Parts: sequence; C-alpha cells; structure tokens
Amino acid sequence: MNYYNEIKNILISNEAYKQVKDYYKNRNDLMSYYNVGKLLIDAQGGEARAKYGDNLIKEYSIKLTKELGKNYSVTFLKYTRQFYLFQKGHALRDQLSWTHYRILLNIKDENKLNYYIDIAEKQNLSSRKLEAKIKSNEYERLSDETKNKLINKEEAAIKDNLLNPIIINSNNKYINIFNEKVLKELILNDISNFMKQLGSGYSFIDSEYPILLGDRYNYIDLLLFNISFNCYVCIELKVTELKKEHIGQIQTYMHYIDQNIKSIYQDNTIGIIICKKDNKFVMEYCSDKRILRTTYQLN
Repeated sequence: MNYYNEIKNILISNEAYKQVKDYYKNRNDLMSYYNVGKLLIDAQGGEARAKYGDNLIKEYSIKLTKELGKNYSVTFLKYTRQFYLFQKGHALRDQLSWTHYRILLNIKDENKLNYYIDIAEKQNLSSRKLEAKIKSNEYERLSDETKNKLINKEEAAIKDNLLNPIIINSNNKYINIFNEKVLKELILNDISNFMKQLGSGYSFIDSEYPILLGDRYNYIDLLLFNISFNCYVCIELKVTELKKEHIGQIQTYMHYIDQNIKSIYQDNTIGIIICKKDNKFVMEYCSDKRILRTTYQLN
C-alpha cells in the first residue's frame, strides 16, 4: 500500500469538497483528518511505534507541501495522528471545529478535557473563547464537589458552577482595590463575563438596587435573576476578608426580596458574597445554605 499517495488523495479530495459544499465542510474536515491520522499510524507500524518515529511525518510534510501548494506542516500531521487516537475514545462533536480540537488535544486530564468539550458545545463557544477559558484555569476554579458531580453526571445545584476565584479584568489599572464601588464598576464593565463565571442562566437586573428598610434605603450591590433555577440572586461585594456581619447583611437583603419582590412561583432568593479573602470559619457557623461565597482576583 502506498500510504503517501493515500494521504495525498484524501487531502486533495477534502480541499475540493470544501470549495463545493460549505454546509458539510466542518464534518468533512474532521473525518479527513481522522483518516489521515489513521493512515499515518498504519504507515509507521502501529500505535506503539508511531510514538517514537517521526521521520516519516517529516518526509510526508515536505512532499505534501511541495505537491499541493499548501503548508501541511509536521505539527499539523502530528495533530491528525493525535486526533485519530483521541476519537477512538470519544464521540465526534460536529459543533466543534478542527481549531477547537487542536486546542483540546493539548489537555491530558480526561475529566478536564470532558468539561471543556461539554461547555464548548453547550455554550457554542468560538475557538478563541474556548482557549480563553482554558487559559483562565476555569476547570481548576471549580470546587472538588462540583468536579465529582461532573464525573458522576449528577444534577448540578446553583452553587456548583460558581468559580473561585472570580477573575475581574482591571486592565492593569488597579493593583489593589480599597472601595466596593470601584470593584462594582470593573464588574459592570464586563458584566456578561462576570455572570458566566457565576454559572449559567443569569440575567442582570440592576446595580445599587434600592430597598426600603424602615425609614432608610439600603442598596444591593448587584441584583440578578437565574432563569435556570428560577430565583433572584443578591450579590454583595467586599474588598476585605469575609466577616460574620456580611452574612447578616445579605440575609436581610435576601429576606426583603423574598417578602416583597419574588412571586409565589419563584424559588427563594440566593445570596452570593464576593470578597477579597475567604474565611472558612465564618461559613462554618452560617446555617443558611442559600448563602454562597467566593473570592475575586484582578487580572
């Protein structure tokens, strides 16, 4: 069998196919590169030997680039080989492009890989946004409890997708923040990204949301609504360590929303405290499971 000619013919057919039928372009790309990877392994004498000998790939790369007039680099051919091995254990996701897969193939941890595959598909992420999530260590910022739920395919609660820390882009303008108003403005500058770090299903209602307690107005830093869990979410921002009085403050706000804003068809309000530094001892003595906390980190 002339492996080189087989590989060349597949790539020629794929280039022609891309020019004629854009609708099936992505799947054809993936299937073509899968078959190229398979042939490369066969040509190198199987999976065990393919790991050690890349001379054949270098030879094929030079010939393909010369004959087809397109840069089929050594790196590209190695990715096709890796893609073939990857697809033997994973279902092909048509929603993901070759660029998505090239990013994902660099992830060695299977659970981490499955997480990013799922969110890339569910959130319809571009390859650029997927890469940004990976670089921000999103998976590592999930709790161990959440990771175990993902592995066991258990139903998620609202707290499970809350990242810790929340990354806030300060454009290198602020090294330290001494005022909650500054922190809030940074969040509002990129509110969409902020809500995604809290989890899925969030919509923005207002900042500095006024509530009348007695004869005085108090202001909730951020008021959100979570469509997936059908509840209001009070966000309190603190540029200090978590303190016990923060618990009482957000409980008051949550109670107000439950009594005066939410309907009988909506679930009880959730509270999230975002602070500079955590204090696990404060949360140990908080019996209200609707109160969640996380920290922030400036980027």
